[in-house]
Amino acid sequence: MKGVRQGCLALLTLVTLQASAACDWPAWQQFKQDYISDGGRVIDPSDARKITTSEGQSYAMFFALAANDRAAFASLFDWTQNNLAQGDIKAHLPGWLWGKKEDNSWSVLDSNSASDGDVWIAWSLLEAGRLWKMPAYSEAGKALLSRIASEEVVKVPGLGSMLLPGKVGFVDDAGWRFNPSYLPPQLANYFVRYGAPWNAIQATNLRLLLETAPKGYSPNWVRFDKKKGWQLKQDKSLLGSYDAIRVYLWTGMLNDADPQKERLLAKFKPMATQTAKTGLPPEKIDIATGKVEGNGPVGFSASLLPFLQNRDAQAVQRQRVADNFPGNDAYFSYVLTLFGQGWDQHRFRFTARGELLPDWGQECVSSH
Repeated sequence: MKGVRQGCLALLTLVTLQASAACDWPAWQQFKQDYISDGGRVIDPSDARKITTSEGQSYAMFFALAANDRAAFASLFDWTQNNLAQGDIKAHLPGWLWGKKEDNSWSVLDSNSASDGDVWIAWSLLEAGRLWKMPAYSEAGKALLSRIASEEVVKVPGLGSMLLPGKVGFVDDAGWRFNPSYLPPQLANYFVRYGAPWNAIQATNLRLLLETAPKGYSPNWVRFDKKKGWQLKQDKSLLGSYDAIRVYLWTGMLNDADPQKERLLAKFKPMATQTAKTGLPPEKIDIATGKVEGNGPVGFSASLLPFLQNRDAQAVQRQRVADNFPGNDAYFSYVLTLFGQGWDQHRFRFTARGELLPDWGQECVSSH
């Protein structure tokens, strides 16, 4: 009898271990292996300087949170704070670029901030604090958010409060430059609970997205002129490509109850139509004419999984991602894939107020 009971216990243990393995996120585990150092640094190997960006750190913090990977989250945050924020993220915005200098030393290469990374770090800290009941994360997130508000937000006549792409370099005497992909609408929704200027930014961010896509395609960068407003005339620099692909990704991941979602899906329908027609997302788009060029990498297909509303079109992109999963030399494609495919596999969702709905209890489907 004792032997039978021990056998049952052993079987139960085995089943439990298999279940926890099945609930793993293989694509995240592979990303950690291929791109994250033991110390918590996300390395982009495509650059000879083995660079790290605040964006890369911020995305990895999000994935660690979505995967309930507390150890990875802690090491990513510690590395970010110690190396990009001079040891104190409450007192300093992270520098956006870190890597190997010509004298072979390693340090911040550009101390300017990048608000796309900053907002994801702030949001991830706030949500980690809430979901894991860790007030220290919440406090760091709140302090960083108020620093973003004081150092990266500007009042634009005719628009209102806007999030700049970084602390310096985006304002001149004649106007401002913005990047529509830098503030995901779900994060804008989330920050509203912290009051001004975020309640205003939620509305102006929606205007930025809707008003800068004359042919239904979002630009990487756009200028707002003090006298003439948005500068959307034909201009070689008005391209939608590697930055703008995130606009469709964020739109698709919005909660269906969010009233912004329907308006944005309608606005960007040409991207869905074009992708369904050719079977591949375009790599570059002239946003003034709608002329497309080239095929986007596999990360573009993954980005469109939440965005495409047609199931057949979605299935084509899903198959492309499965057949061409990014390797260890495609950092940006890989992070886009973790977002798009992760969402498609129901590993996480966002509420209408922008909170994370992680699926920590699911029996996870295989990633590739």
